[in-house]
Amino acid sequence: MTAAPLIEVRGLKKYFPVRGGVFSRVGAWVKAVDDVSFDVGRREVFALVGESGCGKTTAGRTLLRLMEPTAGQVRFDGASVFDLGKRELRLLRRRMQLIFQDPYSSLNPRMTVGGIIGEPLRVHGLATSKELDARVGALLEQVGLAPEYRTRYPHEFSGGQRQRIGIARALALGPDFIVCDEAVSALDVSIQAQILNLLQDLQESLDLSYLFISHDLNVVQHLADRVGVMYLGRLVETARTEDLFREPLHPYTQALLSANPVPDPGLDLEPQVLPGEVPSPLAPPTGCHFHPRCRNATERCARETPPLREQPGDTLRQVACHLYDEEH
Repeated sequence: MTAAPLIEVRGLKKYFPVRGGVFSRVGAWVKAVDDVSFDVGRREVFALVGESGCGKTTAGRTLLRLMEPTAGQVRFDGASVFDLGKRELRLLRRRMQLIFQDPYSSLNPRMTVGGIIGEPLRVHGLATSKELDARVGALLEQVGLAPEYRTRYPHEFSGGQRQRIGIARALALGPDFIVCDEAVSALDVSIQAQILNLLQDLQESLDLSYLFISHDLNVVQHLADRVGVMYLGRLVETARTEDLFREPLHPYTQALLSANPVPDPGLDLEPQVLPGEVPSPLAPPTGCHFHPRCRNATERCARETPPLREQPGDTLRQVACHLYDEEH
């Protein structure tokens, strides 16, 4: 029997109002996340990829309920996240954590490292003042830093060390699920590799599940078990990582992968150049959001929104494209 996924996201929407006029009335909505559904399995790394502004970060923060959703449902280990009261949500916070993109602005410069990492333990009452130093020291060692660093301040550390401190803070409450929001994009390439290896080791040793948000396809290929590709607030394709990189199905995924640099000077690869610009989420195109830039678009694509359908013979492969409809 297949185990139930740890995270189930169904029909998630997050719209932001655009106000104007004398009375600040809502004149339009920015559809940052528009009817997104996916699962994250236990001990699985599921990556969300796409261009900047496609909604992947908003999706991650909304499912953690750091933002209130416009519509949809998220279940964590069977519990409906959006239906929980403050007390129940506070308890659930221990099991769901976030690693931020910027290792500089995400750490309070006025607090010591010990204070930053120990704060979640104090807030949730999980350690006395006597136990706190030992717990913080153990967390620092777990992420590859010396325990005595707990008395120092964030400005005394490099970017990679600061991100390790952020990871230690996320681990403090013993979570099952962590959203990694562009967790290595602000770091040098050599440091990225170290942090990725650390995340991978922690995931295996602590049985963690990750939602890994990134625009770096090489990083995703290294870390993720499955990938979801987003375009203008919607998922257009999900697949196992190796299947997606070997044979992308959606035209947008094909263009995205063709633009990914390959470190082999012997290969003469020509990227697919998409015409036009990414449409505004204030006024997205009708039907398939990608159809104005798609070389395979038909009249049907402008009229009908393609659902994210499972592909025959592979329940883990889904594509939102009329090219793969049986009735097309």
